[in-house]
Amino acid sequence: MELRIEHGERVLLLGPSGSGKSSLLLAIAGLHERSTGAVEEGTLLVDGRPARGAADGIGMLFQDPETQIVMGRAGDDVAFGLEEHCVPTQEIGPRVERALREVGFPYATDRRTDALSGGEKQRLALAAMLALRPRILLLDEPTADLDAQGTALLYAALERLPADTTIVLVEHRLADALRLVDRVVAVDGERGVIADGTPRDVFSGAGPALERAGIWVPDAGVPTVADTAKGRTLVAARGAAFRYPGATSEALRAISLEIREAEAVAVTGPNGAGKSTLLLVLAGLLRPTSGSVSAVVLDPDRPEVARWPAHALPSRIAMLFQHPDHQFVASRALDDVMVGPLRAGVRPENARRRAEELLERLGLAGLRDANPYTLSGGEKRRLGLAGALAAAPRALVLDEPTYGQDRRTFNEIVRVLGEQKAQGTAVAFSTHDPPLVAAVADRTVALA
Repeated sequence: MELRIEHGERVLLLGPSGSGKSSLLLAIAGLHERSTGAVEEGTLLVDGRPARGAADGIGMLFQDPETQIVMGRAGDDVAFGLEEHCVPTQEIGPRVERALREVGFPYATDRRTDALSGGEKQRLALAAMLALRPRILLLDEPTADLDAQGTALLYAALERLPADTTIVLVEHRLADALRLVDRVVAVDGERGVIADGTPRDVFSGAGPALERAGIWVPDAGVPTVADTAKGRTLVAARGAAFRYPGATSEALRAISLEIREAEAVAVTGPNGAGKSTLLLVLAGLLRPTSGSVSAVVLDPDRPEVARWPAHALPSRIAMLFQHPDHQFVASRALDDVMVGPLRAGVRPENARRRAEELLERLGLAGLRDANPYTLSGGEKRRLGLAGALAAAPRALVLDEPTYGQDRRTFNEIVRVLGEQKAQGTAVAFSTHDPPLVAAVADRTVALA
């Protein structure tokens, strides 16, 4: 890959899932690890020096913000980097407060970081980067977990940065990003840079080629799912609420909700509204602290979902976690997808066949022998979805299923969910992607 970025440029980096966008950001930040057997070619210089020795003044937001939160309280986490950079003590407090305010962090500085939702952690990690006032800012999918308000605040904060701040942004949501950047670089894992120029020039000249490569372009359409006749209620929540241990308030306030066969329900709402908690409760992975979640059709003798044995879950209600890393249990992608059907009693040869079909369908066939933790964020999401689908569950519970997906894989996920509905599967999913809601959902439940 041949690429030169000048001081003060604001660059949008596009590419299909797994094309190396995150790896490039890590390399610029001097954080790319040398793994056994890896081959490195060429040079990467920052201010004329090897990237590994030029990390000072570079701020990076990782694709998974949870991996860069290091302190137990929000204010301490933002202050940590300032202290490491020897910022005078009297300046730290005001800079922490300002950074948290700029990203719309909704809590006081003593808020426990382990009590934050995914989107709230995203805001906190952003605040920590902005507080450092870096000269180079690298952002890997910064709005993927953010609600509309958080996205607007993020871009407003980026626009206020000094004009000489260099920004390299990986983002699939183009509308807001294109108002910030002055240059678009599209990359492909095999061919390197395939387009480079102003947004107008890139999308008018190379737009069709980018679409063929699976890259998002402005106003790109997505397939829609045909309506299906709804069947019996499969999962029913009755006044279900949940409070995490040690918390002073409920993460999920009492909610009643039914999901029927062949129905897709979108769960929307701002960061911290309880979307992920609701899905965990519906999937039987958290027991409500009050109320109930039952599935009489799936188990008339033991309808309370949270009381089912673990081996019964994969073929009844399967879940894709907000962070798929939390659900990987094998060191090889193919083996991980096979876990669900094997636990459900499927014969090994049939489990293997099903896993291979799903990996092929979701664009992961070439990664069947890879360790799940080495995959890109979008690839991990699709691998987690494959694992959820593998045991042919009667209900699917999916937390942000299209996070980090390029146009091609987004469309494929839409088609897969449409097929699941046609087969009578009940689907509940959380999302901040309006196109997914429009394409798949029969109705929307908005949490406040």
